[in-house]
Amino acid sequence: MTATLYNAAILRLAAGIPHHDRLAEPQGSSERRSPVCGSRLTVDVILDEEGRIARLGQMVRACALGQASASLMGAHAIGRSEEELIAARDALAGFLAGTREDPGDWPGLEIFAPARAHSARHASIRLAFEAVAEAVALARRARAA
Repeated sequence: MTATLYNAAILRLAAGIPHHDRLAEPQGSSERRSPVCGSRLTVDVILDEEGRIARLGQMVRACALGQASASLMGAHAIGRSEEELIAARDALAGFLAGTREDPGDWPGLEIFAPARAHSARHASIRLAFEAVAEAVALARRARAA
């Protein structure tokens, strides 16, 4: 089980998390925690004029699976809209839960296929995508107010 879940590709991603600093003045922030394993992740965003992510910051205190997920999210989040982030979050959740066969079109998420059989790991893997979608929604609402 451990060798399958924590393989070299997961560990490489976990070691190279992009945007691994909080933003000084974010438009939206979200902190998510996994009650199962204690993983915690905070995402900060600044949106461009079209409501897409222009800047991203994240603080990741998670297991290797959560770190790898934050790495994949961070590597491809700039320029994404709230709708794209919600779609990625929901596709990943469905993939892990077994309600869909593919993880959607976000690059790299198929790496989590071995974790599908280990539901205790799902919350940590979902954290980054849940947090970024929520941070963008909060930023969008703050701009509209």
